[in-house]
Amino acid sequence: MHRYFPHTPHDIKLMLDKCGVKELDDLYADVPPELRLKKPYNLPPEMSEQQVRKFFNTLGADNEQLICFAGAGYYDHYTPAIIPQMIERGEFLTAYTPYQPEISQGTLQYIFEYQSMMANLTGMDVSNASMYDGTTATAEAMLMAIAHARKRNKVLISSTVAPAVRKVCATYAQYHGVELIEIPTTETGISDRTFVETQLANNDVAGVIVATPNFYGILEDYSGWADMCHQHKTLFIIHAIASDLACIKTPGEWGADIAAGDAQSLGMPLNYGGPYLGFLCCTKALIRKLPGRIVGATTDSNGKRVFVLTLQAREQHIRRDKATSNICSNQGLMSLFTAMYLSVTGAEGLREICREGYNGAHYLAKQLVETGRFTLTYPHSEFFNEFCLTAQGINLDELMELCVANGILPGVKIESDKLLVAVTETRSRQEMNRLIELVNTL
Repeated sequence: MHRYFPHTPHDIKLMLDKCGVKELDDLYADVPPELRLKKPYNLPPEMSEQQVRKFFNTLGADNEQLICFAGAGYYDHYTPAIIPQMIERGEFLTAYTPYQPEISQGTLQYIFEYQSMMANLTGMDVSNASMYDGTTATAEAMLMAIAHARKRNKVLISSTVAPAVRKVCATYAQYHGVELIEIPTTETGISDRTFVETQLANNDVAGVIVATPNFYGILEDYSGWADMCHQHKTLFIIHAIASDLACIKTPGEWGADIAAGDAQSLGMPLNYGGPYLGFLCCTKALIRKLPGRIVGATTDSNGKRVFVLTLQAREQHIRRDKATSNICSNQGLMSLFTAMYLSVTGAEGLREICREGYNGAHYLAKQLVETGRFTLTYPHSEFFNEFCLTAQGINLDELMELCVANGILPGVKIESDKLLVAVTETRSRQEMNRLIELVNTL
């Protein structure tokens, strides 16, 4: 009767006998009677398969599918059709931790390919596999800096890093004894380098965390930052938007020690918040501080190429007090998703996706400013495919309501008069012009 309850009455009796009880209710003897449910579950009557499908299709139809100009760390990118078809194959969809390499070669291979691609994309030496999302990956990077510094417990994080990332880092810091200090934002929307120099002079900072592009879509110039940090034995950490690294300077090129962020921008559907994938890459010198697992390639006794778990610092594998972290799940399915996406798009395809987003964002920003309803919040800073606008004489809430009523999500309201707008390759010139028309009606 129950697909996932295969036990027969005989099976249940054997288990109860083993537990030393007579009835299933005896297993709940310690639960006070007043806390036990005394009525049937509130479940609807049974339905046929066809009725169930109609029921959920009706529920799904209530979701509004808006044309999305929202970003703030998560972006509406196209998913190549081959990926959903391939990733739902049974051997991929049900795979979990590759504990036995001799029967897990397929899983180990795609993790190896994922690691190789992410290391190449970020310009770093090694990549782990893998983290839940970009916020926790950055928080783990913060803890790596603390572990590396040993006697230092102070980390600087730029206020131009996305608020969600900063909040998660603050939560981690609170329970790990980390002093987390925010780097102020200058009038041009970038990190205050003078503040960082002052803090580093005390020689008590374990790590400095910045972003590229930053929360406002701005490409900050980090020339000399790595040297500045390293002079004071401080790790330089960059939180990055994965897809943008195909066209902008990578963390490795900036001289970063650790690169972290979310891989959602590599074709993963927004899907109401997940599942996403956090990436975490570092230099070879920090490899043993890296949480998670690292898959390596070697040869077997017959000289054939095989894949193995080279390093596995999760507490599931080693003693808890020796583990770097226990946050990292296998996240195998999303690692495979990323490997497929990067394989299908290729380096030139990914660059083309970036160029389309960049060109679209600069076109839309120019047109919206020319309406007279907005000014660029940071006109003297270069942005990539996302930009911040300051409203001029219009109510942003009214604009949001008007746009949503016309099937458009115009961006993310980050302050009472500021709108963060993102453009990806999925947005057409026609859709951008429609948004401009709606703004002109106010």
